[in-house]
Order: sequence, then structure tokens, then C-alpha cells
Amino acid sequence: MHRSDSEMTLTPGTRLGRYEIRSKIGEGGMGEVYRARDTQLGRDVAVKVLPSTYSVDEHRLSRFEQEASAASALNHPNILIVHDIGSHEGSPYVVSELLEGETLRKRISGAPLAQRRAIEYALKIANGLAAAHEKGIVHRDLKPDNIFITKDGRVKILDFGIAKLTQADATRSQTDIPTRRVDTGPGIVMGTVGYMSPEQVRGQKVDHRSDIFSFGAILYEMLSGRRAFHGESAADTMSAILKEDPPDLSDTNQNISAALERLVNHCLEKDPESRFHSASDLAFALEAISGASGASHQTIAAITSLSSRERIRKQLPWIVAAFLALALIAALPLVFLYFRNAPASRPNVIRSIIPPPENAHLPYFNQMAVSPDGLRLAFVAIGANGVTSLWVRPLGALSAQPLAGTEGASFPFWSPDSRFIGFFASGKLKKIDAAGGSPQTLCDAPSGRGGTWNRDGVIVFAPDILSPLYRVPQAGGAPAPLPLDQSRKEKVQHSPCFLPDGRHFLYRAGVTTAYARDKGNGIYVGSLDSSEYKLILNDDTYAIYTSGHLLFWRDGALMAQPFDAQSLQ
Repeated sequence: MHRSDSEMTLTPGTRLGRYEIRSKIGEGGMGEVYRARDTQLGRDVAVKVLPSTYSVDEHRLSRFEQEASAASALNHPNILIVHDIGSHEGSPYVVSELLEGETLRKRISGAPLAQRRAIEYALKIANGLAAAHEKGIVHRDLKPDNIFITKDGRVKILDFGIAKLTQADATRSQTDIPTRRVDTGPGIVMGTVGYMSPEQVRGQKVDHRSDIFSFGAILYEMLSGRRAFHGESAADTMSAILKEDPPDLSDTNQNISAALERLVNHCLEKDPESRFHSASDLAFALEAISGASGASHQTIAAITSLSSRERIRKQLPWIVAAFLALALIAALPLVFLYFRNAPASRPNVIRSIIPPPENAHLPYFNQMAVSPDGLRLAFVAIGANGVTSLWVRPLGALSAQPLAGTEGASFPFWSPDSRFIGFFASGKLKKIDAAGGSPQTLCDAPSGRGGTWNRDGVIVFAPDILSPLYRVPQAGGAPAPLPLDQSRKEKVQHSPCFLPDGRHFLYRAGVTTAYARDKGNGIYVGSLDSSEYKLILNDDTYAIYTSGHLLFWRDGALMAQPFDAQSLQ
């Protein structure tokens, strides 16, 4: 074993507790990585040994241990699995799963990735970030070197918790701060130059939106093959982060979609308030661009038609509000009346504008639901305090009210009696009385993607983008997967909607990734009682049923197709 003042080099055969070092894998600014053998469980693992300088401050080391422990409990397919943490002769170490593959840095190697491949990687990174952020864990040093692509195509985010160790208190001497430090004034700046957010450059306190900025810089590099911010010196690079916009992606690659370029720019806003407010919103936007979700194509078209990111920042709430109004056409009682009573020879088109609440704005993509009695609208909005929550507005009123206790809410849906609203927040499926009160947690749902509620008190929901649909009683309990045939290669199942019999339901299904298109993508009918399923509509969209018709989006237009809910034809 060899040792310098701050780093330790381990030789084969060295024991760190129950872990026996086999060989060195690599090294970087945050320490050295070794292949080791877990002698207790009989498996190979990776051991990252950090410089001993990281453990000088016991408070910092304690923070690192707490955050690394929290990261180890995330258990998400896009986050490196942490098995153990410890210390060996004053040097902290982290034991994790052993991966075979290469970093995203090596995969890029100065050349752009194909757009569909970049989106595939980006979506997996965003889902991993969303899982961590929901637990209050911020990475703080996201970069291509900390993204790993395995040989079988999995994407893993590395080093959650380690960045926290390198973030010293503002009272610490600047000379005591370890690697990746850039001194710019009274605050402490940490992160890798080129991927730091403006607030990191200024040494300010950061939150999850700093990771979203770093994510934008990574996606920019995947699509262009060059860094978003790069100068001749670290100071020049930091100045660019604070004051300049990167060159347009379309300048380097004319094949990049306008929607994707706008998404990248939205991540790279200088003001955290102007970025995506959550990694979940970011993932949803990526799904929409890739075609893996039922988000309105018209919403995407509106965003991509804007001429600058400043216009996005200023006009996005009103753009989304306008399309929220268009979405209401699919659910307002007037639509029901039209399908029941309007003469075929004189169709009536009804338009309505419902702006966002005062001093609030809507997420990047609207999430709303009209109550079954047609009297109230539940929707997700971001208040003046920057908090995302549920709001309820009587359709006959001019104002809406937020529901306390619904922070972080997404994908609302109503109970059949219009009394309760189901929603997803903090990795859980919850419900709340529409009149207010304390929300009730029903079950786990790591990254919910829609739910529906029948008169028998059964809720069908999508716990995340890659899991099958589940059912749970309205009183809560252990969720159970629906008996849909899981032998099919399609795995994306979300946006369920009960049909009038309360036993059959519509849902959107497709293949595992948005890029393996096939004839199986589309709207299906499933059943609570059997594994039978039926393809109803071969289209990348989602649908609801009303008065003998399916309503769905296609090419930016609201479509209605006759449908017999009894014969399922």
C-alpha cells in the first residue's frame, strides 16, 4: 500500500473490512476506483477510495455519510447502487455495484450522438434525477464523467453523495477545500467548470434546479459533440456560464428538432426560476418529444415555434394556458352535450380561455382533470413561492385555490363522485378531499404517470413510465399488478381511463423505448378481471371516453372517433 499526503494507492490483496482489493480500475479528481471482492457475499464490487483530506472535517464527513446512505436507499435503475460506505486509515470509501462499460464522456469523445440515442440517454438520466430529487438529494456535480453507459445499454448516474462531501461550509478557509474548487469571492464554489450552474459559479446555495442546468449542458454536448460553455481558462468558462448563451444547436446539426433545442435552452436558463421546476417535468417533456407519452403535439409545436428562450420564459404560462383551454374541450360538459344533442349537419365548436391563477404559472406541460359532475377543474400549477401543487377551480368561477399539502403534485384524477382528487407526489399515490384537508397516502408510486377511479372504489394507476399498471383500493393498501399479459414486448403502460362499466379501461401502451416503433404502439382496452387486451387505436397518443366516442390528440388536433363501450368496437 502506497500513500501520499492526500491519496492512498491500494495494492492487490489489501483488505478494507470484508472487501479484498483485486485490481485498480481507474482514478480521477475524487479518488481511485478498484475492483474488489466482497468476501462475505461472494461477489465482485467497485470500491472508490477518496482522498484522506475529505475526512479532516468531521462535520463534512458526517454529511457525506448521511447523504451517501440516503443515496444507497434510492434503488433506482438509473442510479448506481451503493452497497456500503466506510473509512480505511482515514480515507473514506464507497462500495458500489461493479459496472462494465464506459462513461458518457468516453462515449461522446468529441462527436455528437444520434438524436434518438441522446434522447434515450437523457430520459434515463432525468428519471434518475427525479427519483433522487424526490428524496431531497441533489447531485451538485453532474457531468459526462459521472454518467456511465453499461455494455447492455443501461444508464447509471454515479457519485451521488460524494459531491456533498466536497462542499465545505462558507466559514472554511479556501485553502482547505479539496479538488474541483474555484474561488470567486465570499461564497464557496464547487462543481466541475463547464457544467456548473450560474448559482454554483456565484457560490450561492443550490437546489435540484442546479442539476437541471448541468443536465442541459450534458444534453447539449451529446447533441453537438462540444461543450455548451468553454473558454481558454476556468475564469472565462465561468464568465460564459453567467453571461452568455451557447451557440444554437441547429448551427452544428440541422437535423436536431426545434422542440429538442428549445428543451435544452429551457434547462440552460440563467435564472433557476425559468428552468424546468422538476426533473419529473423534464422527463415528461422528453417523453413527449420522443413520442413516448400522450402529451399534446400542439403544445410541443407551440413551444418550438418561439424565436428565443426569453420568449419562452415570458410567454410559456400563457401558451400552456391556451392549450389547457383546448384540452378542456375534451372534458367540459358542453362537449358531452354536443355529442348527445348536436345535429350532425351543424357541429358546434366551443372555445374557452382559462388563464393560470394570479401570481402563478403552469408547468411545462399541462396536467388537469375535470370532475365527473362537470363542475370543477383540478390542475397542477406553480405558485409565487415556486412550489408545485394542486389547484381547484369551479368552472363557473373566476379564481382557483391551491390545496394545502399537495406540494409536488402531478397527474391529478377525480373520484367518480367528484369528492376526492387522486394525485402523485413524493414517490406516492395520494388522495385529498377536493374541499381541502389533509392528503392520504395510498401506496408507493415512484414516478406516477396517470390514474383512474371506478365506482367500486378501485384505482388503476401507472407507478412509473416502465412498470405495468397496478390497482389499489381507494382506502389504500398494497398495490397489485393488473393481470395484463406481460409476455408482450410492450412495457410502457400509462394514462389509464375507466370505461362506463368500471371493469374495462383504456390505456396507452408501447414498446420499452420510444425509438423501437412497431404496430403494437397505441391505445388498448384492458380488464380488471382477465389478462385479455385489445388494440383500439394504433397511434402514439392517449384517449378518454365520453358519450360513445374516444377523444384523443393526433397531429396537433383534437379527434373524436365513435366507440361502443359494450362491444369494445
